[in-house]
Amino acid sequence: RTVLCNDPEMTLPPVNIPVDTTKLRIEKTAIRRVPGETFHLLHNLEYLWMPYNSLASLSGITFKGLRHLQELRLDGNNLISFPWESLAGMPQLRLLDLHNNELTSIPPDAARFVKNITYLDLSSNKLMTLPQVLIATWANLQAVPYFPNDNSKIILGLQDNPWVCDCSLYEMVHFLNFQSPNIAFIEPRLKCFTPRSLAGVFFSQVELRKCQSPVVHTSVAKVKTILGSTVLLRCGTTGVPIPELSWRRADGAQLNGTVHQEISSDGMSWSILGLPVVSYLDSGEYICKAKNFLGATEAFISLIITDSESTDDPNSSAKGTWNGKASGMEAAAYNDKLVARYIITTSTVPTLGAGAGTGDSLLLPDVAQDSNPQNLLVSPTTGQQEPERMVRSVRVIGDTDQSITLAWKAPMAKNTTVFSVLYAIFGERDMRRINVEPGKTKVTLYGLLPKTKYIVCVCVKGLIPRKEQCIIFSTDEVVSAGGTQKLINVVVISVACVIAVPLTLVVCCGALKRRCKKCFVRKPKDVQESYVTFESLSPGAKVKGVEGEYLTRHTPDESNRLLSARSSVDSEAIPKIEGQPNEYFC
Repeated sequence: RTVLCNDPEMTLPPVNIPVDTTKLRIEKTAIRRVPGETFHLLHNLEYLWMPYNSLASLSGITFKGLRHLQELRLDGNNLISFPWESLAGMPQLRLLDLHNNELTSIPPDAARFVKNITYLDLSSNKLMTLPQVLIATWANLQAVPYFPNDNSKIILGLQDNPWVCDCSLYEMVHFLNFQSPNIAFIEPRLKCFTPRSLAGVFFSQVELRKCQSPVVHTSVAKVKTILGSTVLLRCGTTGVPIPELSWRRADGAQLNGTVHQEISSDGMSWSILGLPVVSYLDSGEYICKAKNFLGATEAFISLIITDSESTDDPNSSAKGTWNGKASGMEAAAYNDKLVARYIITTSTVPTLGAGAGTGDSLLLPDVAQDSNPQNLLVSPTTGQQEPERMVRSVRVIGDTDQSITLAWKAPMAKNTTVFSVLYAIFGERDMRRINVEPGKTKVTLYGLLPKTKYIVCVCVKGLIPRKEQCIIFSTDEVVSAGGTQKLINVVVISVACVIAVPLTLVVCCGALKRRCKKCFVRKPKDVQESYVTFESLSPGAKVKGVEGEYLTRHTPDESNRLLSARSSVDSEAIPKIEGQPNEYFC
């Protein structure tokens, strides 16, 4: 028996429907709800079609007693949800049509009740994703075909929904692209709706990542610093989708700092908590929490504030040798691309000479379950952007296989600027620090190991070294380069000697020859006279017996008397009237 109701003004289902009805069609009416007892007496009902009404909701008892129902068509209504648990009371149900409704989601529990359904149409709803357990259920089903001549096992309609193509849709995309032979789709070419970059792209053309629960990576487990320093606590996380990071204190106290978020090139999300000018109130446990829709995880960082000016190891070697035991409150690690930063300290340490090789040891804190140096990123502080604090052109000058000389340029630095040199064996977490005297731009490092790769950074004291302020070198390569430079110097000097020496000999011989010739032609009398002689100037009348000469020579005894005459400054004085000379020249 078939009953058809299609009065457009009908607002409630009809009553007194014959109990032997096998097919009930209520179509294109104004019915908004179905009372719970409407279909309880229809035990023989096999087909219930209620398309294109105004149904907004259905209760779990609506279909109670319909154990022989095979088809349930509810397409074209305004349903925002469906009582999936009611399917347990309809073991014969094979077709469920929910096409063109307002469904926004399907609960994971629905997978328990759809195992017998071989035709399910969810198209033209507002579904953005499907639960993974439901997709797994479809992929593993081995059902009998609903239509007699249909070779496929399950028919699904999923098209025309605003699918969000993110990790939550990974299983579904994989399910469609590598579908089981037991599955057939009404429309297999499904499209992404969001994000905007993938809008309109077919599922077969997208590559999605599988969802992952958040994992927290902390750069340190414990931080020890002095009162008044600036501390940076770093926390990184991985997960799909990218988890949200947040900070809080274990004791519930308010955070005394600022939080900065950044994402590295490898997809890791970092959160940096900056605590400026720390006090004793900042000591305690800090909790970094990473959360996405799959769950949340937390990591703890302990901050200890001390009042000592230095946390150096008193047993550290005075010659700069590395004993492997170091303690400190600032650290930096570097590879060929990235510099890790942890703590900026403003503590003062004994100033060392430019040629000294001693210094205090620095501890690079343990990296929690992460030894990849690329996970440690650099973010220069605000103060480091000032031009006068920039160190440039850091270079290593070869010395020996156990020492090197480090030089750098700081054109904008002041005479009072103190530089810090941080160095360590490449790959190790312990670093040593040397403070250079103000105004010095060169320092020699002693106690290095031969044929060993080192990392060295130069920065203004109290700041974090930047990438361009660090270099990596090997002691054997530096020595080899130094030896090559010395060889070049020897060759240049040798060539210069070959060219310059003959010319010098020619010039010297010529000068010596002229001097010897002059000495041999000198009169014997002139050679024997070793005393000072004086000559008198006679501009007046000629003296008899002089034979026309104006200059006359005097004896040494007379020269002593002549020394008492007026100085040669007055040598231009007017001679006496008699015309006799009265001025003398020595």
